[in-house]
Amino acid sequence: MKCTHEHQTHDNHSHTHCHDHGKTPLILYFIGLITAIIALFLNEEFDLLKNILFSIAMITAGYHVVVLEGIGETIENTKRRKFFTPNSHILMGLAALGASILGNFWEGALLIFIFSGAHFLEEFAEGKSKKEITKLLEMNPTSARLVTSDGEIKHIDVSDLKVGDTVQVLNGDQVPIDGKIISGTTSIDESSINGESIPKEKFEGDHVYGSTINGTGTFTMEVTKENEDTVFAKILKLVSQNQDNQTKVAGIIEKYEPRYVNLILVLVPLMILIGVTVFNWPWTQSFYRGLVLLVAASPCALAAATVSVTLSATSNLAKKGILSKGSAYLSQLASIESIAFDKTGTLTKGEPEVTHYHFSDSVHEEEIIDIIVALEKQSNHPLAAAILDKFKAKNQLDIEVNNQVGQGLTGDYNGDHYRIGKPSSFEKVDNEYQELNQKLSIEGKTVVYVAKNEQVIGLIALMDLPKEHAEATINYFKQLGVHTTLITGDSELTGKVVAEQLGIDEVIANVMPEDKSQIIDQQKEKYGITAMVGDGVNDAPALVNADVGIAMGDGTDVAVEVSDLVLMENDLSKLMYSHTVSSKMNKVIWQNIIFAMVIVCCLVLVSFLGLTDMAISVIIHEGSTLVVILNGLRLLMSK
Repeated sequence: MKCTHEHQTHDNHSHTHCHDHGKTPLILYFIGLITAIIALFLNEEFDLLKNILFSIAMITAGYHVVVLEGIGETIENTKRRKFFTPNSHILMGLAALGASILGNFWEGALLIFIFSGAHFLEEFAEGKSKKEITKLLEMNPTSARLVTSDGEIKHIDVSDLKVGDTVQVLNGDQVPIDGKIISGTTSIDESSINGESIPKEKFEGDHVYGSTINGTGTFTMEVTKENEDTVFAKILKLVSQNQDNQTKVAGIIEKYEPRYVNLILVLVPLMILIGVTVFNWPWTQSFYRGLVLLVAASPCALAAATVSVTLSATSNLAKKGILSKGSAYLSQLASIESIAFDKTGTLTKGEPEVTHYHFSDSVHEEEIIDIIVALEKQSNHPLAAAILDKFKAKNQLDIEVNNQVGQGLTGDYNGDHYRIGKPSSFEKVDNEYQELNQKLSIEGKTVVYVAKNEQVIGLIALMDLPKEHAEATINYFKQLGVHTTLITGDSELTGKVVAEQLGIDEVIANVMPEDKSQIIDQQKEKYGITAMVGDGVNDAPALVNADVGIAMGDGTDVAVEVSDLVLMENDLSKLMYSHTVSSKMNKVIWQNIIFAMVIVCCLVLVSFLGLTDMAISVIIHEGSTLVVILNGLRLLMSK
């Protein structure tokens, strides 16, 4: 199968070419092959019948490639563009026709057999690179087990589910839609959306995603998104955009292919005339050499130079949970000279963690931790969750808690008054805690004091820590000479601390969301091609404005929607992998282009000198096209 997806051309008309005609082309090809074999066994006295059979063989074997794709698309494109726009396949049809005019019906048939056979092999090879994307499209869930208000199970289409519906998912079933578990526990294979092969354990309150595969547990879930808004639906949309988009090189080749074919159609008659008038060749010899030139100069290998490469690269990335809206953006990624990162949720985990704590020697640490947990578990502040993750109570205390704005959490226990609050809310603090607070604040950490009867007895420091692969990612781009920038709305002190930890070249802090896009403009002007990595709504303008916008998959829908590349799992190592694959993609494309052009030039030269015949030209020509296709398929292999 070979489909050229709908895209916009320079004259703003969209069109779709699809060459999926099932098994019919192959059946016709073999009918033609059998017909030609029968003709070969006929005696010379049946010359007329032989030539008729060879002609039938040419028409049947070449119907799909020459008639439909050559003549058919030439007519279609000419009508649409209002000027003659030939398909490169028409050159082979003309060469076969020319051979027949000279009486070389067998040679014309052989040309069609080799050309069409090679074309089917090319389509098979290209189909291999589409395999992962096709598998992805086939994974779209279609049915769900709806739990009705009276507790009955009803089988319905996924498209009929609404936000708030309750759905049951049995062990081994596909999760039908995005939602939240309301009862039950399980483990889920989420490789279809994030490329991670290890199943994730899921409990009540955890989010689950449509198209993922449930493990051994059965659970019920509440639908949280409409079918068209699910993570998987967005993946399918990105895949569709990816297949419609192409590299700059591919666009140039597609644009100039008709002009090149027109040039060949002018040069061939000119060469025939020159052969007769200048070199005194007989008309038949001159005409034959013109036909050989027609075959040799056909740009099939050049036209195929990018197709398998870009499809293989994007398929490779799709297997790893990395999706792009088109190979053009991957090509750009390989050429970036500057990359800017949002801080929170992109380079850092997006949630504070306790990094340091200190209590006075005069207090019993186990008891004070019990009190801290009792106070914090009644707070909904983000810092409370981090503190509760760090400290576990030995004894569950029942303390009445007051949450006072500006004062923090307060409560009484065993006749003493306890308070947890920000340092500025305390009037009298020992030098020990003032110095420690100052030291930790310089390190970019948020500090809270713990006080007993308004006397500070402890200190807890928290910080949003860098992600696992953040430092390696920054180092990767710096080694390649790419300028790295941290853009953050946080204070300059916090930004500089993170930048120093990770080795980032430049920090731009105290940035308002509306300023981020302008900063990207400045980066582009100063350094060149610029990428932006972000995850929030406030990053959207910068993601759109960057040459390559890269969104973290767990980020907001808006960030994912406007980005050119999506890392389905918040794993920065996938960004390094994407850059490596995109660089390789560009190298292989140019390898293919140079190889294809060298072959064409050599064939044109030897055909002009009369050192080759039509059959050998076709074999070398189509062989080079297959080499180009197979070279592109190397990118299917993971690194």
